[in-house]
Amino acid sequence: MSLSLQTIDLHCGGEPARIVTAGLPPIPGPTMLSKRTYFMSNLDYIRKILLLEPRGYPCQNADFIVDSCSTDCVYGVIVAEQNKVYPSMSGHNCICVATALVESGMVEMEYPFTTFKLDFPAGPVDIKCECENGKVLSVTLTNVPSFIRPADTSLLITVPSLPLPVPCSVAFGGMFYCIVNASELNIILKPENGRIITQIGERIKVACKEQHPVNHPSFDYPGCDILVFYSDFIKTNEGCTVSNTVVMSNNKLEWGRPETHTAMLDRSPCGTGTCALLAYFHGKGEIKVGGKLRNRSIVGSEFIGEIVEEGVDIDGVEGIRATIKGRAWITQYCRVVRDESDPFQEGFKVGDIW
Repeated sequence: MSLSLQTIDLHCGGEPARIVTAGLPPIPGPTMLSKRTYFMSNLDYIRKILLLEPRGYPCQNADFIVDSCSTDCVYGVIVAEQNKVYPSMSGHNCICVATALVESGMVEMEYPFTTFKLDFPAGPVDIKCECENGKVLSVTLTNVPSFIRPADTSLLITVPSLPLPVPCSVAFGGMFYCIVNASELNIILKPENGRIITQIGERIKVACKEQHPVNHPSFDYPGCDILVFYSDFIKTNEGCTVSNTVVMSNNKLEWGRPETHTAMLDRSPCGTGTCALLAYFHGKGEIKVGGKLRNRSIVGSEFIGEIVEEGVDIDGVEGIRATIKGRAWITQYCRVVRDESDPFQEGFKVGDIW
């Protein structure tokens, strides 16, 4: 079956995103969660077309612009990543979507700030774009509530191939993050260590999900589904700084098959990962309301996270609300097509880079 999708490609902090603005089939559902479920069950082939070879590559992400389910939101967004991961919210993707909508004219640009809301499966997200000369200079998003439960802290996870149990915690920032202090495993977060970071990180994440499964108190969203290593935590006058890298799945790990122990690293500082870290450090008493977290990625890009509210009730779980500030750049406007005679209807993977 032929397909033609109008897209805008961007990167935010080095991490790419492909925004689909036209060409999608109807996506029914009264809520963004139900639209996400429908897409996962019936339209996942579109994610594969966009993210797998020959049209995609391991670090690509997709964002599908759909009708909002909330009257105060301009559009709805379904986020899709490798390995059939559909985050309930993604910060870097949100910044890319906001930039694409405003710079393409789908949302009218206003100076000095353009404000609107986007509807994600996790809930509405407030957007504030700083604009000048037809460009979005920065995007500040107010994320859905983040939290870490006492039962999800100070865990010890047994990981095959690692000599000792791994200390970690699990926090929600839009996805469920397994949080690991890289220095405790003697891991140095730099690009040339990417392969070993992904192998170890993916093993820890899968082991954590198996041994300590979690779910969201308000909707069905099992985890953990992603992992963040952090290091170089420093207290500052405005809050704190930290370096991080996020390990994202691109395969289904099988313990008896080491060749499946693969993943990729988020090139950006990771928006929902930043929120998860804010919840984590807030729970440890390291940062308070009004405190800012300058979060650096493995390629040196930076997001600024800030706690704007604490004591947020999430169906009996206490959390925080945070903002994330970053910038995205459009890299291309394109139309992604699939001809009905193309032998690679849903794309493919080859183990040299997957």
